[in-house]
Order: sequence, then structure tokens, then C-alpha cells
Amino acid sequence: MSFENLLTKTENGIHTITINRPDKLNALNKKTVQEIGDAVKDAIAESAVKGIIITGAGPKSFVAGADISEFVGLSVEQGKTMAKAGQDVFKLIEESPKPIIAAVNGFALGGGCELAMACHLRVASDNAKFGQPEVNLGLIAGYGGTQRLTQLIGKAKSLELHMTADMLTAQQALQFGLVNYVVSPDQLIIKCLELFEKIKTKAPLAIAGVIASVNAYYTDGVNGFDAEVTEFGKCFATTDFKEGTTAFLEKRKANFTGK
Repeated sequence: MSFENLLTKTENGIHTITINRPDKLNALNKKTVQEIGDAVKDAIAESAVKGIIITGAGPKSFVAGADISEFVGLSVEQGKTMAKAGQDVFKLIEESPKPIIAAVNGFALGGGCELAMACHLRVASDNAKFGQPEVNLGLIAGYGGTQRLTQLIGKAKSLELHMTADMLTAQQALQFGLVNYVVSPDQLIIKCLELFEKIKTKAPLAIAGVIASVNAYYTDGVNGFDAEVTEFGKCFATTDFKEGTTAFLEKRKANFTGK
């Protein structure tokens, strides 16, 4: 599938989605949000894809926020519809059975910070900046930012950042647990691929079980321990479980097939 605002490629089992609006600092308009959802769905459905990287074009910005020009004149119901559409796409990313890493280059503000937080892991360049500055516009975060920032860094700091619109440097984001690694810009994609080289050697269905179980901790009405029991049990029906245990007992490297 071809896209208007995205560049996509697959190499060695890793599918890279690049948001390609550098003249707009990769701001998220409705079309781009929809295309991100479609691109992620395509990658999940493709058996050759083992992992996904989401990044932004150019050195200045991952995603500098939403396209504010689309907000002007919206009614209450239209605003709610826009927020729901963004949340649905970001939930798709969060619940992807295939791991997704955000490669954050430059600004990750507003919707960009929300997009990065929806990914399973975040690697930031040392010039990255994170923030939820929506109150400067008389708004609040609408694509899950109030929830995921709180989950990742705690209530007090999340409230502070949402209410002050202050930005975090990459090192501060690392300190607060918002990102997993900080690297130089030239090492950003290299670090993401390094992480995937480790993950690709593991059982894909077990990785999906890890994602589902960890997400269950944050899902209302779901007992995370019960979810873990279910995912643990499902592993016993997989060929990969048989291969993994056999390889361990035979003291050799396992050859997982995702079955």
C-alpha cells in the first residue's frame, strides 16, 4: 500500500514507518493518523515482519504535535470524534502483537509524545524533547496522553507536565522512565535495530503474550494476573514452546518459527 504522508520499508524482518511531513515538523493531521493505523495493520498482517519502527522524517522532529489548523471551528462532538479516532489508532499500536519501537528524533510534542508512548519501547536521540503542551491552546491531550504519561512516569510528574506544558530533555525523559535509551542521532535507528536483533531470536508468540499480559495491568476491568495465567497457558500449545524446551535440554540455540 502506498501512502501520502508516510514512507515505509521492510528490511530483514523489520518494518519502518516514517512520518514524512518534514515541512510541517511531521505534525499529525487526520490523514496521517489514519495512514499510520493502516500501515501498522499491514505490518501486523505481514508474516515476514517481526517488528516495527516508527520515526519521523528529518533531523528536527519525530512529531511536533497535531495539525492545529484542523482544530479550528470544531464542535464538542467533532472534537470528541477526533480524539476517539486518534485513540483507536494509538491503541492499535499499543496492542500490536508484534513489538513496536519509537525512534524519537527531535521534537515529540502533543500528539507526537502520545504516539511515542503508545509504542512498546522508545529510543530517543540526545536532541529529543518531549512534552504535552496542549494547555497552551486551551486544550488537553486527546490521544491518550493523560493516561499513558501517568502510567509511565507517575501521577505527580504527569500532572505537572500537563499543567505547565514544560518540555523534558532526552536525558530527563530517560531519568523519569519515559524512554528506554538515549543515543546520538546517528545511532538512533542502529540502536532500535540492535534491540530487534535480540527480540527476533525469541519466540514470537511468547513476545505477543508478554505484550498482552503487561498491557492487562493497565486495562480497566481486567485482572493482570489472570491475563498472565491465560497467556502462560497458551504457550504450551505452541510449537515454539516444544522447540524452546527441547533446545534448552539439548544445550543448543532454539529455532523459533512463530507457530
